[in-house]
Amino acid sequence: MSTPAYIGSGPYCYANSAAMMLDDPAVPPGLIEVLTGSPFGAQAIGPDLFFFDPPGWDPGIGLAAATASLGWECDTAAAPDAGAAEAVLRRATHEDPLLVGPVEMGLLGYHPDMTGPIGADHFLVAYAVEGDTVRLHDPHGFPHAAIPLERLLAAWRAEHVGYGEPYTWRGGFRRVARVDPVSAVRRSLPAARAWSTGQNGADAPTSRAAVERLAERCETGLPPALTGTLGHFAVRVGARRLTDAAYWLGEIGLAEVAAVLSGQAALLGAFQWDVVAGDHAAGAARLRRLAPGYDRLAELLSTFSDPT
Repeated sequence: MSTPAYIGSGPYCYANSAAMMLDDPAVPPGLIEVLTGSPFGAQAIGPDLFFFDPPGWDPGIGLAAATASLGWECDTAAAPDAGAAEAVLRRATHEDPLLVGPVEMGLLGYHPDMTGPIGADHFLVAYAVEGDTVRLHDPHGFPHAAIPLERLLAAWRAEHVGYGEPYTWRGGFRRVARVDPVSAVRRSLPAARAWSTGQNGADAPTSRAAVERLAERCETGLPPALTGTLGHFAVRVGARRLTDAAYWLGEIGLAEVAAVLSGQAALLGAFQWDVVAGDHAAGAARLRRLAPGYDRLAELLSTFSDPT
């Protein structure tokens, strides 16, 4: 019996934002997420920052890859200063919105309990400026949100986000080729292979090494900041990515790859309890079971040239 498909909300901010921009029912956020390459690895950034996406990957790289795989192009730029960024925002309309980000989530004051920078990146869709108020769809559960222009500009400066440029935006999305979802996934496989084998992050620890390093941190006790990052974001988004990848790679006939991804998703999803409950010994043991799966995934993705 197969596991039921997961349907639900979660921290898929750039994938959900891109889905709003494309406005195509055939292109769900889970498909976009897989096409970004995010499910195919794990990375350690310093001693106390871990994400379940590949070494060297970031959402800007992923968004470019996903739109290209789907046969879309868009204008992408970074405004040079706050004044130029405001001018770009004021051109946004319901019919021609902007995908804005990364922004600092902690400065988005309509998020409860967010009162200052927390180093968390976020993406959203801005569609109007009314006087000095920006109207936007925030995919973290805030449709038609309103925020003072100066507050959004401060968040958009993204000073505490570890990648990208301030005031980055994407707009003018246009289809240049008709690509069905299954073909898009096939088109993305060379990139998935490269991410899984570490070709795009050669100077970083491998995915397996990153997870084993996190297991070691569990054994010595997770510090509060790392517990917060893992519990609020990294674990659940990582499990969701793996779940979606298992579905879409299964759709193109890669059953063995899909099975590995599904197994990884189950292990990582269960790790959420270990993090929140503070069961560090169980968490370390679970991570040590998770780590070899990234090597197996890389091995399987490296053994074929054409999945058709």
